[in-house]
Amino acid sequence: MDVLLRLQELGLELPKVPPIVGIYKPVKQVGNLLYVSGQGPTVDGIPVITGKIGAERTIAEGQEAARICTLNSLSILQDFLGDLNRIKSVVKTLGFVASAPHFNYQPKVIDGASHLLVQIFGEAGQGARSAVGVSELPFNISVEIEFLIEI
Repeated sequence: MDVLLRLQELGLELPKVPPIVGIYKPVKQVGNLLYVSGQGPTVDGIPVITGKIGAERTIAEGQEAARICTLNSLSILQDFLGDLNRIKSVVKTLGFVASAPHFNYQPKVIDGASHLLVQIFGEAGQGARSAVGVSELPFNISVEIEFLIEI
């Protein structure tokens, strides 16, 4: 299956590669593993979904934020690899959710990313996962996700 074709079938396209906003590598390769630095719900480097899930934002908005994080990560991987078809599997998804007090549905929020990955890669898109609630994220973004990818 061609990943870019699959994205088109889903009515999606890769965004521009997000700008680097610190001292880090967007992707670090170790053997056949790619560690993708945390990405937020940004468009052209500008946060588009901000605030706490369970207060200013709904679970559905959090899921959309997770989808945007995933597409940004895929854009970075396309830039790094030159071909998303080199991806063998998603090994791990680590999602951080800026959460209002007593909000404990972080897994439902990160489902937005997991569902998209399965739509794109099939079973290979389903890896291990953690969904963590945090009090704050950079630039007041609602969700940040990092990935571990096998090539």
